[in-house]
Amino acid sequence: MKSKTLQITLIYVIISLIMAAVCHKILTTYFSKLEYFYLFFLKDILFILATGFIFKYILSKNERKNVSVFEKLKSTNEEIKESNEKYDIVAKATSDTIWDWKIQEDSINWNKGIESIFGYKSTEVGKTSKWWFDKIHPEDSIRMSIKLYSFIEQKTEKWQDQYRFRCADGSYKYVLDRGFLLKDENGRAIRMIGAIQDITKQKEEEQRLKLLETVITQSKDSILITEANSLDRKIPKIVYVNPAFSHMSGYLSHEIIGKSTNIFKGPKSDSEELKKLLRAIKNEEECLIETISYTKKNEEYWVRFSMIPIFNNEGVISHWISIQRDITDEKKLETEKEHLIRELTQNNKDLKQFSYITSHNLRAPLSNLIGLLNLIEDIAIENPELEEILAGFTKSTHLLNETINDLVKVIIIKDNPSMQKEEVSLKEVFENVFSQLSFQIELHKPIIKLNFEKVPLLNTNKAYIESILLNLLTNSIKYKSENRKLKISITAEQVDHQAILTFKDNGIGIDLERNGDKVFGLYQRFHNYPDSKGLGLYLVKSQVETMGGTISIESEVNKGTTFTITFKN
Repeated sequence: MKSKTLQITLIYVIISLIMAAVCHKILTTYFSKLEYFYLFFLKDILFILATGFIFKYILSKNERKNVSVFEKLKSTNEEIKESNEKYDIVAKATSDTIWDWKIQEDSINWNKGIESIFGYKSTEVGKTSKWWFDKIHPEDSIRMSIKLYSFIEQKTEKWQDQYRFRCADGSYKYVLDRGFLLKDENGRAIRMIGAIQDITKQKEEEQRLKLLETVITQSKDSILITEANSLDRKIPKIVYVNPAFSHMSGYLSHEIIGKSTNIFKGPKSDSEELKKLLRAIKNEEECLIETISYTKKNEEYWVRFSMIPIFNNEGVISHWISIQRDITDEKKLETEKEHLIRELTQNNKDLKQFSYITSHNLRAPLSNLIGLLNLIEDIAIENPELEEILAGFTKSTHLLNETINDLVKVIIIKDNPSMQKEEVSLKEVFENVFSQLSFQIELHKPIIKLNFEKVPLLNTNKAYIESILLNLLTNSIKYKSENRKLKISITAEQVDHQAILTFKDNGIGIDLERNGDKVFGLYQRFHNYPDSKGLGLYLVKSQVETMGGTISIESEVNKGTTFTITFKN
């Protein structure tokens, strides 16, 4: 502005001097002194008017230029204002964090996004690039810095990168950072403006999708995805299959995509199951079927086939996902199992029949033998060897009779799984048991403690519970320790809807480490007692389970045994 004013002033002075000199020359040459005086006055007036017009012309021309410049400045200011308004609107709409970095000064400014998105207060935000780089995750910092400075050196205009940026609370967010480089007339990078966009949710979704993709591709089950609907009333066309499906069916993905799963249907496929599947697709319902399918080589295999509808946000079905598993081996095992069950059932029947026939056919001659032995008892036998032989024969005959009776009991238990139950007094049951074992109890005089106050009555089969307790009590007396007085404790308690009967003694015990899996087996013996048959505990377990109960054992050699019997009561 000062240079323009000086220019106008110089022009005005130069023109004035030139006109003064010209006028003085004319007046001194052509006019006398008197005339010169008046003409000099006239000259001054003309000079003033002439220079005034000239000065007016210069000023008006300068004014026009100033108006033009002002209009341009006004237009430029309006454009800048409009640009700033658009910038603010875009910044708000995109929720981006805008930064402006003056590279030569290393001065950087941030918009309010640094506060709203990353939680920093205005006083916490640094003004240099160091503050920016310090907030980048250590694993990303070096890579990002190298790429950024390489970009600046190459002087390309646009740059973008992804990294993790630390928030005020110490957590990190994934960001997409994009920048634009400004250069001076010499091509030197002087300024860079960029926008940081929070892409944490997109990254998490991306990672989740990668995980799901890994699960699908690595799954041992066949997975296929079909379109939502089919125009020809068939199963919709396939749009994706995983590697497991190709392995199972023999079809590669490019051979099967775009086709319907109807191609797996064959002569032995279950038409009812397929109709069930089509109904489910029509009703947009989940479905599970089992049918025979066919590979690319037309080989049969059993498949368990599910169809699950996938709905979009509007509740409209978009795809179907099918999970398929080859169950051919499973079906073979089922067939073999059914065959074995039939064989076992038949064998069971045959064994029962054999047991009935054996017990029936043996009972008559056995009764005759017992009768004959009873007659022999009345005959005096003088030969001691014959008397010993007859005594052994009598004992063996009676043992055989007991064995047959025990077998009959087992057959009756196994043949009658549901027994009639009634309210039974445990006190009365033990009175009956004690009367049957009065001789053994009187002989060995065990210390017996009974506690039935909490469960005076038990809903069970009276004959079975007597048999159970008789066997357990007999075993306790039979397998008592010779080194201490026999103690037997029998208690009953109610827990919720269950009655728990505990039978404990301090006898010689059983080595459960060696015999734990055989305790309740048929004809299992754990001690060398001559009259032990190995049938008592088998009968006890059979009777307990027939009444819907359970029995367990705890035992330690030379310390004793505890039986715990649980019934629903």
